[in-house]
Amino acid sequence: MALAMETRPAAYAVIIEQGKLLMTRWVPEDRALSPLWSLPGGGMEPGEQADETALRETLEETGYSVAIEDILGVHAGHFPVRSTQKDPQALPFCALRVVFRAHIVTGELRHEINGSSDTARWVPIAELDTIRYGTLIDEVASMMGYSNAASWAREYREFLADENARKLP
Repeated sequence: MALAMETRPAAYAVIIEQGKLLMTRWVPEDRALSPLWSLPGGGMEPGEQADETALRETLEETGYSVAIEDILGVHAGHFPVRSTQKDPQALPFCALRVVFRAHIVTGELRHEINGSSDTARWVPIAELDTIRYGTLIDEVASMMGYSNAASWAREYREFLADENARKLP
């Protein structure tokens, strides 16, 4: 029997400035689900390359034009999908995500209107473990050498504490 699965290629940007990570709050179409913090990014449009997707989505969701630095990693997130009245034939879902490091070129922070996210903000890395985020954030932390986002936040707090201790007379 062949495995049936929907696949959605997507691209995201990791943008870090002054110890803060640029994040967007994803609002699910199903309002019974809670919003989650994620990275600027989203689904590829027909004919679009992954880097083009990351650039377009970041501009749409945050107001920033960015430049891609390099690929941080690629991750396939597998999600079981429950059948609903809306779609009784729903299939398991694979989010094939290309993640880039990027930096801001121009723009001012703003929020997406009528999109899949409703808020964009700079989240201190030391506070990542205090927000509700999606699985992508743990995967990005892993790509960066941490076991998950909570360990990234904890190690960053330790780094800041060491930096502050060195500044004491």
